[in-house]
This record gives sequence, structure tokens and C-alpha cells, in this order.
Amino acid sequence: MKALVIDDSRVMRKIVGGILVDAGFEVVEAADGQEALDQMTLNDDITLCCIDWNMPVMSGFEFVVEVRKHVQWRDVTLMMITTEGEQGQIVRALAAGAHEYVIKPFTPEVILDKLQFLGLVEMKETV
Repeated sequence: MKALVIDDSRVMRKIVGGILVDAGFEVVEAADGQEALDQMTLNDDITLCCIDWNMPVMSGFEFVVEVRKHVQWRDVTLMMITTEGEQGQIVRALAAGAHEYVIKPFTPEVILDKLQFLGLVEMKETV
């Protein structure tokens, strides 16, 4: 499975990307929504996008809206990972087509729990 991590912070892309690699994903990155659309066009096998809200050029919300306009991307899972925690923005993102919403700061377990809920990773057995 391939995931696209979209965040204008290189450090945050590495953190989220590391969690996804550990979960079995191949990861590609983009620094803004427009670059992410370019990556979506180049990589037709992306199954998950982890998206920051606040970015230059094209915001994460604008990216979600744009992706949902394209039939070929309707099965891509979209998960917002952002500092934007206002209830209205969460509702807007979910209504626009995001599947899940994670508020920064987060732990790797929060991301993994969301991925398990979405059926993208297997449940890990605890010993």
C-alpha cells in the first residue's frame, strides 16, 4: 500500500511517514495541496493521504475538495492530521470527504488506531 503525506513541515512529514512505514506503507511526500495533486497523478496506486490543513499554495481542505471531484480517486482514504481542532472545521473536512480527523499533537498509537478503524492495517496482537 502507498500513502501520501501532505504537510508543509518537513519534520512532520518525516514523523507521520515513519509511523506509516512502520505500519507497512510505502510513503511519498508533498509540501502542499498542489504538489499532492501532482503526486496523485504520478502515483495511481496511492490508497491513503494524510493531510495537514494549513499549507501554502493549496490548503488541505482545498485538496480534499479537489480529490473528491475526481472519480479515479474516490476510493482513496483521506485523513486530516492538523492543529485545527475547532468543531466547525472538523465537520467541514468530514463533509467534504475526509474519512478521519486527527488533531496534533498525536501519538503513533492514535494514527495506528485510526488506520485500524479504517481497515488499512491489521490489529496488532499485544503480548
